[in-house]
Amino acid sequence: MARLILLNKPYGVLTQFTNGDGEQTLSDFVDVPDVYAAGRLDKDSEGLLILTDSGTMHAQISSPKFKKEKTYLVQVEGNPSDDVLRKLARGVELNDGKTRPAKVERIDPPELWERNPPVRFRKSVPDTWLKLTITEGRNRQVRRMTAAIGFPTLRLVRWAIGDWTVDGLAPGEWRDAPMPEGFVERERAPRTEGAGRPAGGGFKRPEGRKFEGKKPARAGGARFDDGEAKRPTGGARALQDKRNSPTRLAERRAEGSRRAERLAAGKVGKGGGKLGFKGAGKPAGKPSAGRGAAGKPVGGKPTAGRPTSGRPTPGKPAARPGADRRGGPSQPRPPKR
Repeated sequence: MARLILLNKPYGVLTQFTNGDGEQTLSDFVDVPDVYAAGRLDKDSEGLLILTDSGTMHAQISSPKFKKEKTYLVQVEGNPSDDVLRKLARGVELNDGKTRPAKVERIDPPELWERNPPVRFRKSVPDTWLKLTITEGRNRQVRRMTAAIGFPTLRLVRWAIGDWTVDGLAPGEWRDAPMPEGFVERERAPRTEGAGRPAGGGFKRPEGRKFEGKKPARAGGARFDDGEAKRPTGGARALQDKRNSPTRLAERRAEGSRRAERLAAGKVGKGGGKLGFKGAGKPAGKPSAGRGAAGKPVGGKPTAGRPTSGRPTPGKPAARPGADRRGGPSQPRPPKR
C-alpha cells in the first residue's frame, strides 16, 4: 500500500536524502525506506514537505498540470499597498515567464515556531505577513514574486498543500497521512517476452522474410542479407571511401570555384559548356563566318524550311516551322520518363 508522510522541514535542511556534503538532509529526520519528496522546498524555507513512495501521488503533487494549490505564509520587508497586492494576485512577470493568478491576502503575524537562526530585522523598516496561494512550483517562485513587486521575502513557511497542513508538527517532526479518498495507484503493465522490448533488455529485431533468388541491391553496393542491412564491402566500399576522401573533396571544391570564376567572366554556361552554338566555340549572338569541322557553314543563314538545328533527310521535304511531319499543327511531346 502506498505511503504518505507529512514533514515539517526545518530551516537550513536540504530537500534530499544523500550527498549533503556535511549539511543536514531529510535522512536526519525521516528513517523510512523508499519514500521521496514530492516537490522541493528551498534550504532557507520551512514548512510542509510531503514524502511518498507512490509515483502517481508524486506526480499529482509536484506537476503543475494538476494545479495543486500550495499555501505559503510570507513575511516581507515593507508594507505593500492594496494595489500592489492586486498586481501580485493577477500575476507578475519573471525571467521565466508570467506567473499564474494567485490568491493574496494580508494577515496578522501567525503563531509559528521560532526560527533558528532568527530573522534579521531592520528597526527602521516595517514588515508585513501575507498569505499567498499559488498553483505552480517554479524554482524560488514566491521569493521572486515578492521581489518583483519591490518587497523582498524575509521568512517563508509553506503551510499547506491541498488539504494537507503542517498544523501540529514541530520542526523536524513528521506523521503518516491517509491517501485521498478515491485515490487509485496507476500500475505499469509488466513487460513480457515478445511484447515490444523483451524483458531481458535490449531490442530484438523481428524475424524478417528471407529473400529468394537475387537479392535487391541498396545504394552504395549494399544488399539485403536475410533481412539485415549491411555496409558496402570490397570494391564498392573502396570506391565510396575514395569519393569521400579529403583529397577528392578538396579537388571538387577547387573545381567548383574555378567554374564560378569562368561563369562570372562569361566564358562558360550554367551547364558547364562554352556559351554559343554547340561546337562553335563562339559566344551566342555572334555566329562564326567561317566553316565548321565538317565543312558546313556555321554562322550562315539557316536552310529554308527547316530549323537551324538538325539536318533534313535526303529525298524528303523540310518540315514547315510550327507543323509536324504529317502537316498538322505541332503536338506537344510526351514527357520523358
